[in-house]
Amino acid sequence: MTVSAEDYLAVVTETMGRVAASQREAVGRAADLIADAVRADGVVHAFGTGHSEALAMEIAGRAGGLVPTNRIALRDLVLLGGEPVDLLGPTLERDPSVAHKLYDLAPVRPGDVFVLASNSGVNGAMVEFASLVKEKGHALVAITSAQHSAQMTSRHPSGRKLADYADVVLDNGAPYGDATLPLPGGGAVGAVSSITAALLAQQITVEVVARLLAAGERPPVYLSANIAGGDEHNHELEARYAGRIRRGA
Repeated sequence: MTVSAEDYLAVVTETMGRVAASQREAVGRAADLIADAVRADGVVHAFGTGHSEALAMEIAGRAGGLVPTNRIALRDLVLLGGEPVDLLGPTLERDPSVAHKLYDLAPVRPGDVFVLASNSGVNGAMVEFASLVKEKGHALVAITSAQHSAQMTSRHPSGRKLADYADVVLDNGAPYGDATLPLPGGGAVGAVSSITAALLAQQITVEVVARLLAAGERPPVYLSANIAGGDEHNHELEARYAGRIRRGA
């Protein structure tokens, strides 16, 4: 295999097909949990750190997505919690203590459901957050790399990983190290986890909407804010969840 855009496309295409086929049942089970929560006036809270934050952005607050969604991010500690900016850094995701602060800052209600994304599934903040979510009685969907996580030692004091807490685990199909095209002398280029996680997020969203339609309900779905009538449509739906969903930073 060479290092080229064409080879990367081939790898991505193969990986997406494999993920779509192998995770079909898990996507359905995740959609069942989320549809039940939305039907009961619940909100979907999405959280990812590092590049896995892209997964949270696929779930929460985008065109074609569900309105009752809220994105949680490490920077909430600064923007909402009053922590100093210099708290933020590349190793913050390894600190289990921040999970409790993030949960307390989020507008969470008992019937809400969580979608957590971590390619490795081993960092302290994510594992602690998953533990807290289950302790509080919420349903939990995890998106992670089964291969990468299996080859890692947990960075959480419990020794557990994100997948250990989830009601539904979806494997994003990424290899250990995420990148796919080997380089001469070691290393690799061409990561895939963001692409396959986005695929899974959109598949879940579509299946949730399908379940709401089958139940004779009108799904609360965003229009693009950049089309005529989009703002009006979205603001009307967002008003139903005032104080429970955040948009912006």
